[in-house]
Amino acid sequence: MSVHPEIDWIGKRAQLFEDDIAVIDADTDTKWTYKEMNERAIQLAVYLIDHQVEKGDRVALLAPNHVSYFDFLFACKKIGAIFVPLNWRLAQEELEYVINDASPKFIAIHDEFEQTHEWIESNLVIHHNQYIDQVPTTEKLELKLKLPFVDIEEKDPLAMIYTGGTTGKPKGAVLSHQSIFWNAINTIISWDLNQHDCTLTTIPMFHTGGLNALSTPVLLAGGTVVLRSNFDPEEAVEDLIRYRCSVVLFIPTMYHMIVQTDAFQNSTFPDMNVFLSGGAPCPLTVYQAFEEKGLKFKEGYGLTEAGPNNFYIDPDVAKTLQGSVGREMVFNQIRIMNEGQEAEANEVGELWLKGKHLFEYYWNNEDETDQAFHDDWFKTGDLARKDEDGYVYIAGRKKEMIISGGENIYPLEIEHWLQSHESINEVAVVGLPHEKWGEVVAAFVSQKGGETLSEDELKDYCQKKLSRYKIPKQFHIIDELPKTHVGKINKKALVNEQLKQ
Repeated sequence: MSVHPEIDWIGKRAQLFEDDIAVIDADTDTKWTYKEMNERAIQLAVYLIDHQVEKGDRVALLAPNHVSYFDFLFACKKIGAIFVPLNWRLAQEELEYVINDASPKFIAIHDEFEQTHEWIESNLVIHHNQYIDQVPTTEKLELKLKLPFVDIEEKDPLAMIYTGGTTGKPKGAVLSHQSIFWNAINTIISWDLNQHDCTLTTIPMFHTGGLNALSTPVLLAGGTVVLRSNFDPEEAVEDLIRYRCSVVLFIPTMYHMIVQTDAFQNSTFPDMNVFLSGGAPCPLTVYQAFEEKGLKFKEGYGLTEAGPNNFYIDPDVAKTLQGSVGREMVFNQIRIMNEGQEAEANEVGELWLKGKHLFEYYWNNEDETDQAFHDDWFKTGDLARKDEDGYVYIAGRKKEMIISGGENIYPLEIEHWLQSHESINEVAVVGLPHEKWGEVVAAFVSQKGGETLSEDELKDYCQKKLSRYKIPKQFHIIDELPKTHVGKINKKALVNEQLKQ
């Protein structure tokens, strides 16, 4: 017996649109219809039940982007288990912490990681796309009868995604059926998604951006999700054209590589409605690359605990309001708070979010959960401002704000200006301890190939735009900026390295 269609919507999709293509594996060009995806989920759900997985048990997966992510997500929807995608980029010690914290009843591992992660005691090894057919169970006609009725509520946990852990140990953000469903609804309404839409997912699906930003919303809308196990900029452009994708999300680091490819320069992207950027603030040079080709581009804002989709901006408006993430979506609310009061227009404060798309709590961490919420409002820890028309601009992380000589300095403003320099590849601005000023502004810069930058040149460039107290006192020109496991610039590593020196 199946659960309610608002919970098990993949089953309803399979019933109404069984022959529509749901998922494509770009590595092998294998395709699955909605009917086939639902059958895979049922088969895996029965297999999990046969392995004593019950409602509330955690089910973990360690895999590159692969159809198994959807198999496990949808199987967990049917039996009330909690899907835990594991970050394969973590070091063994970090991954051991996550596994011990989640305490999964069942672990599946893709054969790509079988040797490198042989210390993991897995229950199932995924050898290929059709691994589900090798799962021993009863005949398909008997599968539905073997699925027990499970009383699942909208606020029951569906997935647990671990945060980046750049400020400490990773935290398991528990997303309910409601969280994922309402994020998808917000996204579908905002971007007018339907069964004709197609997206490419190269962002790792252990990350909320890979699993929830577009992949799940597109499937709920009846469209097609193309999966690619690894990101290559030339290949990504070719996939967008080959599969006639209409909407896509990449992080700024990916876009930075994409716009430099011959494939991008030579493509017109006739089927693409909009390119979306998320995960980190996007350099204005990327905006310009898309604007020069007449392509619609906008950046969004989200985090594991909220959505990750929270704002909408019309791509045509985004051209004139570059840097804005837009206005709040239909089914969520925002506040910008400054010292306990709502901030005035264009005043910087902490961004608070409210809505059914929010996570429920941090796993095994009641104190962090209590600190994250004020009544039903989630305190993001990010700084933002809102203009008179309600358009929001992210100013950076609250913890990254620099206080130098009593002045509040927002690194993002400085980074955006430096990134407009034609010789700069990437930049990160941080605060370093200083005996007199409390903190001083330091900029870490990587330059484009063949370019030679000097500290004096960078200071002169900053003086064209920035107030004197915002100009970095230190410039560090390095070959490459360190990245976190999700591709963001690792500012903590930069600060720690300077403190060591």
